[in-house]
Amino acid sequence: MADCVFCGIVAGSIPAFLVASSPAGVAFLDIRPVFKGHVLVVPRAHVVELQDLDPDLLSSYFRFVQLLSAAVPTAMGAQGTFVAMNNIVSQSVPHLHTHVVPRTKGDGLRGFFWPRRKYDSDDEAAAVAETIGKEYLRLSVTDSGRRE
Repeated sequence: MADCVFCGIVAGSIPAFLVASSPAGVAFLDIRPVFKGHVLVVPRAHVVELQDLDPDLLSSYFRFVQLLSAAVPTAMGAQGTFVAMNNIVSQSVPHLHTHVVPRTKGDGLRGFFWPRRKYDSDDEAAAVAETIGKEYLRLSVTDSGRRE
């Protein structure tokens, strides 16, 4: 879709701090993260809501999200993740996206109040994206040596 920011990121025409890419989707850093390492995962096709996602893509899309939810805490030194998706309400970009947010006990996040932060610089954001991307690649290699 020509006027969709996330479609532009998927196409490479809009810059983003790319974390990982798979046939199922693209993962990149949220520019207004709840915590540093907050990743957005989007399907390649333009769909607005989860119910619009082709059922044949559900498994591969959520496997991609699952691997990123394992990569983020390791890469960011966190204890876990908060994984969330909005449909229409609170969806700042009308393109399906899944938030993968690093969490640590006592990090101050309460309920659905999401204070936003910024990266200190583009270099810091690029380094965080690269670190998570490397961990994703490590996790996505199966026992047979092929990538998911």
